[in-house]
Order: sequence, then C-alpha cells, then structure tokens
Amino acid sequence: MSEKSSSSGSDEDVDPESGQPVELGGILSKWTNYIHGWQDRWVVLKNNTLSYYKSEDEREYGCRGSLCLSKAVITPHEFDECRFDISVNDSVWYLRAEDPEHRLQWIESIELHKAESGYGSETSLRRHGSMLSLTSAASALSAASTSSFKKGHRLREKLAEMETFRDILCRQVDTLQKYFDSCADVSKDEFQRDRVEEDEDEFPTTTKPDGEYNHNNNGSKEKLFSPASPKGMNGIDFKGEAITFKATTAGILSTLSHCIELMMKREDSWQKRLDKELEKRRRVEDAYKSAVNELKKKSHYGGPDYEEGPNSLINEDEFFDAVEAALDRQDKIEEQCQSEKVRIPRLTPVPPGDVYSTIGTHRFATKPHSHSSSLSSVELFSASDDIHRFSAQVEEMVQNHMTYSLQDVGGDANWQLVIEEGEMKVYRREVEENGIVLDPLKATHSVKGVTGHEVCHYFWDTAVRLDWETTIENFNLVETLSDNAVIVYQTHKRVWPASQRDVLYLSAIRKILATNENDPDTWLVCNFSVDHDNAPPTNRCVRAKINVAMICQTLVSPPEGDKEISRDNILCKITYVANVNPGGWAPASVLRAVAKREYPKFLKRFTSYVQDKTSGKPILF
Repeated sequence: MSEKSSSSGSDEDVDPESGQPVELGGILSKWTNYIHGWQDRWVVLKNNTLSYYKSEDEREYGCRGSLCLSKAVITPHEFDECRFDISVNDSVWYLRAEDPEHRLQWIESIELHKAESGYGSETSLRRHGSMLSLTSAASALSAASTSSFKKGHRLREKLAEMETFRDILCRQVDTLQKYFDSCADVSKDEFQRDRVEEDEDEFPTTTKPDGEYNHNNNGSKEKLFSPASPKGMNGIDFKGEAITFKATTAGILSTLSHCIELMMKREDSWQKRLDKELEKRRRVEDAYKSAVNELKKKSHYGGPDYEEGPNSLINEDEFFDAVEAALDRQDKIEEQCQSEKVRIPRLTPVPPGDVYSTIGTHRFATKPHSHSSSLSSVELFSASDDIHRFSAQVEEMVQNHMTYSLQDVGGDANWQLVIEEGEMKVYRREVEENGIVLDPLKATHSVKGVTGHEVCHYFWDTAVRLDWETTIENFNLVETLSDNAVIVYQTHKRVWPASQRDVLYLSAIRKILATNENDPDTWLVCNFSVDHDNAPPTNRCVRAKINVAMICQTLVSPPEGDKEISRDNILCKITYVANVNPGGWAPASVLRAVAKREYPKFLKRFTSYVQDKTSGKPILF
C-alpha cells in the first residue's frame, strides 16, 4: 500500500569499488490478485534483479518472486501518481509507492540497474569480451544442420579444385613466359644478322673478318658456323605446353561454371528460406498486433486497471456481470458452509446465568455486563444510563429515527417499492450526489415468534455478528463506550471489480418506552459512522459512511383461555432503514442492482437466524 520505511540505498549511490549501483530496499504495495488486491511487500533491488518478500523479517526464507531487469519495461501510471508497472515479456508487476517522490526514486534506481546490466551499452563490450563472441560464433557454427553441411561440401571440393588449377596454371604461365622470352631473343638476333648481310651485299669485301663468312665459287655467301640457340629453348615442348594450358583453362572454366551453378542453387534455396522466414515474421507481427488490439478491447480481469476507479477500462455491463458472478460465488460458498453446519451441529453450553434461565431477574441486575454477555446486558430504559463522549450524537440519531424512520412511506417522500416478498417490502428513493449513489432504503417486515428485544439484541451483539453476517471479512471492536454502545471497525469481503470497503461506526442499542400505554415499547439499534484514532482510513479500502437503524416493536395477541403466552402469540414488526454512502467509483446502476438483490436476502437471513436461536427458549420481552 505504501512505502513505510526508508530505502536502504539511493538511486544515485554507486559502489566506488565495483562501479555497480548499491542495494535498494523498502516497502511497496504490490497488486496480488482480484481477491486480495494491494498488499504490502518488502521489495529489494540488487544486482539487476528486483525481488519481493512478504515482509522484511521473512527475507531469510527466500523471495516470493523476482524479475531480471535487463529487458524490463518500467511504465509510470498515467493517472495514479504513486503507481508504476514493471513488465518482462508476459510477466507484469503492479507496484505502488507511498508518494510520487518515492515512486521517482524507485524508477530511477531500477533504470540505473538496468543501464548497468550490460545490454546495449559499452559495459557489455568490457564485460563479455571477445571470448563470448568466439563462443557464440562456435555455437552458431555447431548449430548448423547436417543437411546444410552436405550441401556445402561439394562446393568446397570445387573450390579446392580451383586452387589446384590455379597452381598448375601459374607454373604453366611461368614456363610459357620463359619460352616466349627465349623466342623474342632469338628473333632479335636473327633480325640484326639479316641487316648485316644486306650491308655486305651492297659493299662486297674479300676480307673475312672474324671468319664469319666465306664466298664460294658461284659467288654466294656461306656461314662459317650456325648461330647459337638460346639456353633451354630446345628443352620446351611448346605443343605439349599449349595442350596442357588449354586443358587447364578448360578445367577452370568448367569448375567455375559448376561453382556458379551450385551457388545459384544455394541462392535459390536461401531465398526460399528467407521468404519463409519473412512470411513467418509477418504472420507473427500480425498476430501480435491482433492480440494487442484484442487486449485493449477486452477486459483483463487480473490487473488493477480493470478494477473500480475513475479510469477503469471495464465498462458498466462487464462491471455488473463481474459483480453478479462474484456474489453468486459467495452465495454458493455460504450455502456449502450452512449445509456443513447442519451436518455437524455446534454444541454451545448455556451459561448458568443466561437470561433464558433467569428470565425477569435481568431487569434488577446491578452487576455491569459486557456488550457480548447475555440478552439481559442490553436492557436500557433511559439515555441517562448511557453516558459517554458520543452520547449527544447517539441521542440525536435516536430521535431522528423515531421521528422520521417510522413515518409512512406514502405522501411526497417519493419512496418506490422495489421488492415485495410476503410480509417483507423494500422501498428506496433515488438520490445521487457528485455521481455517487446515496439512495435511502427502507424495509418493513413482520416476523412471528420473536420479540423486538430479541431481534435488536442479535443485531447489536458483536459476539454473534459473524454467525449471521456473511459479507464481513474482518471484524474488530475498537472501543467499548458503555454497556450499550461500542465502536466497531469491519472490512467487507471484496466483490471484484469493486474495491474493498471498510466501515467504522458506533453501534448503540436503546429501549424507547411508549408514551401511550396501549402502544408497544420500541427497541432500536442505530449504527452510524464516526472517526477514531485507532482506525484511520487506509489506501487499501474505500471507507464507506453509514447511518443504519433497526427499529422493532412487539405485538402480542391474547392467548386462548388461561394459557400462557407462547411464541405463537407474538409478532415482531421490523422497520429497517439504511443510508449508505459507498464512496469510490462504482457505477450507479450496479450499486442499485446490488442493493435490490442483497438487502432482502440480508433481512430474510437475519430474521431466520433469530428465529432459530430463540426457538424453544423462554420469551424475552
């Protein structure tokens, strides 16, 4: 609900040695579920992990849940200044701090831990290093399928052949280059020698310089020795080298053609895979968008955004359906509990001083009694016997109820009959103030076999409250003002999506003596809201305001002959009035529908309980 203790760290504190943010801990309210709502939890932020415990004292037993913040998304609530949500994939935590300042502190601390987690930052390079990359690469390589390996095996063989052909071709090119160089040298020498011969023909000589030439008898010139051949020229098989070169280039071209063919096939295969992956991605993205849109349209009955509130995402019809379903479940559970009680009757011994064994003596008892003792303890004839600091308010409430609550429902009061079942009639006036339903409700009922004293006693006595009141979750007696007045705090069972309600009220019981001897005396219990230091309002519940009265009168029909009065001769006329301000943001139509359904059930359940408790026992007038 609120952050009640200071955090053990600050969002700006960083450990100077490790450079990491220090631990942060404190109490935050965490949304548990639609039954329990917001609950205080001890939350710890440490080592890029957010964990929560039921309380600080239970940390040694282990956390109840944790979130890794590396990929967490922190979303401050748009309307609630104290709330923020943390989501990781499908997991969502709804958290509330004590005030906006504490919320900001937590958000900044979480963001700091998230930034230092090593995802997408320079720190990640420093932390993980190259070994992680190598490992990842090795993992990726090992993850390759066997089929892909076999498909690539032939291509690698062809590439190896290309390497072999390249080496052969290089050697052949070197050999041919040497041959071509030698041929070029020989051609140059012959060209120079031919020019010398032409010059000698133009200027004939008889000399034989260097013995190079000699003229025969017919006048022709004759070489004295043949020209020298270039070194190694005669050792080259030019034809063979040319054939080999041609074969090598043909092999290269064939291998290249085969490689191109394989790569084209692989390209087609990879293109098909890519198209399939793109299609899968498109379908997944479409499904994600569709799911997000459906989530926005449909109510998600687990998060706090769909509970009662000014910005609730649940519409009025869905709100009513959910409330009605929850009430039906409670009724079914109550029926099971009642059937178990019938199968296993609870035996409660009667105290020696019980009123039914000492009928008539209770009026003169001088010993003070607690409010939960016996029926005799609530006898009160005048307001002077009930003095406390709220006495004036009690007296004013009693007078108002006696003046207005017993008036007829006709006239200009605008009472509308909403329920009529036998002797029971329920009326209401529609009143709204600032959008909140404040409909006054009035019910009349006649119950045979019980007295007004007995009905008011069981309605007022806190010791038996939980025996007949099925809507209460917790019940606490805050203060006993007198023998006939107490201050009570109670929380009602939550009916989701409505918020849980609590009530703090003063309950007083009175007996009003009739001014006319022909009129019956009146027993009255009035419950009205008050304030008390020991029960301040909390954020967990919406504090409702009430002004309720149970007014009872006993009518006795004379028995036949000399017979004693029995329960067959008595009839209790009940007038029940209720003015309730539920607070909160529940729709008006839902509140009216719930009141129309629950008030008659309450009256029938309570009066049946009183008849069952008083059956076979002496009458208490």
